[in-house]
Amino acid sequence: MRYVAPLLALSLLGAVPLLAQMPTTAPGAKDLSRVTGGTYQADHHHSLVGWRLNHLGFNDYFGVFGDVTGTLTIDPKNPAAAKLDVTIPIASVTVASAGLKDHLLRPGKDGAKPDFFGANPAPARFVSTAVVVDDDGDEAKVTGNLTLNGVTRPVTLDVDFTGAGPAPMTNAETIGFEAETTIRRSDFGLGFGVPLVSDEVELEITAAFEKK
Repeated sequence: MRYVAPLLALSLLGAVPLLAQMPTTAPGAKDLSRVTGGTYQADHHHSLVGWRLNHLGFNDYFGVFGDVTGTLTIDPKNPAAAKLDVTIPIASVTVASAGLKDHLLRPGKDGAKPDFFGANPAPARFVSTAVVVDDDGDEAKVTGNLTLNGVTRPVTLDVDFTGAGPAPMTNAETIGFEAETTIRRSDFGLGFGVPLVSDEVELEITAAFEKK
């Protein structure tokens, strides 16, 4: 035990230079003047698509899709011309239990159609087709085509601008957004269990984009 204190002290001393480099205030701020034009790439570490639906009328359950990739092209002088193209891996879905994940991704029995996504599902993709920005410039309705389970449907996202600024470790210009929408899973060939398990699925999205 007499070695623990010196080792702990050394580890803390080693962390001091790193801590000294960290900003004392959040580097991002909800300030549109910080946004510069160009093409940004999704920060796959910090971009998530959460989903939620009701189970048997008892309670809701939910999960998350991560590792989002794609691009956002934006011109602050003409935000309505922004273009968004993102891909969401379905196979990496995160849920609270292994049993539920297995049900979402397992193949159909004896060659039948799977209940939900099935084994090795293709990623989902959202490509914007129109952007309508509010008068303040920090909210927008972004309409686009969502391809999920091999089916493409129009979807409109309610988007809020949440912040912009330099990333602390890389100094890359970063923009953040939150968005929400509701889709019907039966529209995408995923209607197993309706109406016992709700057809409507609430999507809550948080995304960061870095200029490269």
